[in-house]
Amino acid sequence: MLPVRGRDGRATRAARIVGTRTAWTPVGDGEFFCPGCGGDRNYQRLTGRRRFTFLGVPVLPRGATGPVVECASCRHHYGTDVLDHPTTRRFSAMLRDAVHTVALAVLTAGGTTSRTALETAACAVRAAGFEDCTEDQLAALVDALAADTGRVADGPCGASLTIELHEALDPLAPHLAPGGREALLLQAARVALADGPYTPAERDALTTIGAALTICADDVSRLLAAARTPS
Repeated sequence: MLPVRGRDGRATRAARIVGTRTAWTPVGDGEFFCPGCGGDRNYQRLTGRRRFTFLGVPVLPRGATGPVVECASCRHHYGTDVLDHPTTRRFSAMLRDAVHTVALAVLTAGGTTSRTALETAACAVRAAGFEDCTEDQLAALVDALAADTGRVADGPCGASLTIELHEALDPLAPHLAPGGREALLLQAARVALADGPYTPAERDALTTIGAALTICADDVSRLLAAARTPS
């Protein structure tokens, strides 16, 4: 019995006769976080030109397409907004620098006379990636910042310190889950509480940190109160 050729068969046959093809041209490369692979990969940035094909042969231009990002590993194409996400290596460096800046901000607000606060801050900074960080190094940095800005301990969070916090936290905050942003603020709160209750200057610094992490004021107050409660 002869096979029955239906509408789907005719459509398939027509698609083999006419169609479109895209010719891709590399215009750049680099490293990115591939959402398909789930890790850092090399990429090519491509622009394309579409052509109408007849029997597989390009015959008429159909305009430009792209640009797109092609993963060198999985070969999948992504929109160029995927490059806004930092690589794993870059994200780790951003987080490490953020922890260091936050620790310095809290120590600058509370002063460096408390060894307990210095030890708590140094432990957090080492865990973030600065493995050789010591209490004396942090104390020296805080004293240098105070001498450079003319800031005194227990004073309000100055403009220069606020700028440094935003420079470290603004690029990081969009890539942190809410729990990650809260964890960073709680870590700063533990440094402030290491030598006793918050001072007004420490609370001011912590509020600035919370704002830079895009945590709303009510949640900042809740988290700072929670940090005072023993677990």
